[in-house]
Order: sequence, then structure tokens, then C-alpha cells
Amino acid sequence: MSNRGEIWLANLDPPHGTEPGKTRPVLIVQAQALLDAGHPSTLIIPLTSNLVEEAEPLRVRVPRLGRLRQESDLLTDQLRAVDNRRLVQGPLACLPRDLMASVGEAVRELLDLDEG
Repeated sequence: MSNRGEIWLANLDPPHGTEPGKTRPVLIVQAQALLDAGHPSTLIIPLTSNLVEEAEPLRVRVPRLGRLRQESDLLTDQLRAVDNRRLVQGPLACLPRDLMASVGEAVRELLDLDEG
């Protein structure tokens, strides 16, 4: 069972169009209440080791943490739900609160969910 803020390996094959594929790290961003309820899918954001500088809100930089082997970028514009069976190994790491706050800000900006 995964928790919000954890990084897991997920099998994202087969990719379609611009979707990232292969087995790669993903950040669990789904509300903890849904995770605890055993919801059959999970909202994730894929990570990539192909770093792009100053690309927020499309990307958020994640340092090497836990068993995450290298610095990576979260592909926030690739937010999606995956079947829980795609989560194959984890957790590899857990993002600290301040970094999860940055992810939340990036997602709100991408989805135009401002408070105004």
C-alpha cells in the first residue's frame, strides 16, 4: 500500500503519444484518504532523469533521496491515474513537506486552480 508523497517504480508501458513509458519512478500525489480506502487507481506524476533547467511549473526538481538513484524532474504536466497493479516496487523515497508543497503549487498552476 502506497502513501501520498512516496516515490514508487511503476510500469507505464505501453506509452501513447507524448506519455512517458517504461518502468520508471513516479510520485504518489493522490489524497491519502483514497489510498487508505483501497481505491483501485492512484494519481501519479512520473519522474525523468532528463533534467531541464528552470522549467517550473512543467517540472519540479527532486534531489537524490532514499533509493532514488539520481536527481530527477517531476513531469507535472503528465499527471495521471494508473491502475494500482502498475505500481511494482516501493517506496523508493518520500518527498519532504516543502517539496510536496512545491509540487502542489505546480499542479494548481497547471490546472488553473487559483484561489481567486
